Amino acid sequence: MRPVYIAGVALTPISEHWELSLRDLACEAAIKAVEKAEIEGLDSLYVANMGGATLQSQLHLGALMADALGLHGLPAMRVEAAQASGGVAVHEAYIAVASGLYDNVLVVGVEKMSDALPHEVRSTLAMAEDQEYTAYTGVTEVGLCALLYRLYMDRYDAKPEEVAALAAISHEHAVGCLHAQYPFRISVEKILSSPMEADPIHMLECSGIGDGAAAIILTAEGGDVEVASSSVATDHFFLTERGDPLTLRAVRLASQRAYKMADIAHEDVDLVELHDSTTILGVLSLEDLGFAEKGFGARYIAEGNVRRGGELPVNTFGGLKARGNPVGATGVYQVAEVAMQLLGEAGRCQVEDAEVGLAENLGGVASTCSVTILRRR
Repeated sequence: MRPVYIAGVALTPISEHWELSLRDLACEAAIKAVEKAEIEGLDSLYVANMGGATLQSQLHLGALMADALGLHGLPAMRVEAAQASGGVAVHEAYIAVASGLYDNVLVVGVEKMSDALPHEVRSTLAMAEDQEYTAYTGVTEVGLCALLYRLYMDRYDAKPEEVAALAAISHEHAVGCLHAQYPFRISVEKILSSPMEADPIHMLECSGIGDGAAAIILTAEGGDVEVASSSVATDHFFLTERGDPLTLRAVRLASQRAYKMADIAHEDVDLVELHDSTTILGVLSLEDLGFAEKGFGARYIAEGNVRRGGELPVNTFGGLKARGNPVGATGVYQVAEVAMQLLGEAGRCQVEDAEVGLAENLGGVASTCSVTILRRR
């Protein structure tokens, strides 16, 4: 396996882009990334997307985006792993370059959600769960996470204000982020007074609906940021079949493999872009990535350790909650944001002297997890 580097990244602001199509968003991000990369040609294209088939009635996104970008003849494919589509696409591109098959690969994550009706978006997101056993009951991903939240509070005596602190800190970090959907502060009190989405999860503990695209170019030609490792793991699809629902086994496996591949320990990581589609998933992820003892993740967050100036800066641009969660593109946003931090291009969101960063992207209720570790050279 040869070294793989980041050659260029680009992000569109996450918003309700009524005037732009799925194709427009992807092209905007891809063209900017190519311009930044200054490389000679591309060998392959990976398009990360979750909802194109249901929200735009559009499949065959690899060839569609290759044509839109003028990359005729290039091998191009869509990668889908629910909300982990972006992270898994980066992983596949990493393998392609590290193996020597390709030298320069473009990854584009794109999602267009705001044009659809609420029930269409909800039905699409529910496809991350089993349709015969789980989704047909009407339970949502947030509903499943609510079960974990309740169990977490009962088992570890965690307080709602401790769990909600992750959302408050994510919003604090989004202030000044030019591509964030919700770049403003929200207090823990306001979060806990917002309507219930699925008891005990409040509306302001969940990520919203938005459109966006992010692009990354991976190369073998060298650069200032190396992809130190990339790993993907899966877990039992059903919460009822897991040995302990509060242990996200896919997160543990993916992160352990990634640490080993990068030849580091979790203590060597300087910042984390965490998957917080709900606050409880973010808390559990922090624990199973190894950064907090089991049952103490919420307390670790509430004590301020994950603020940009804290022991372990987390979601430095706002995370899924405040930066936004254009589901299939989210994992590409996360990796791009880590690269921006290591390159010193994070603006008001910059973490000082960061050398190693980790991006964690989940599909479903952690049925799939991708972990990508970047290192500044």
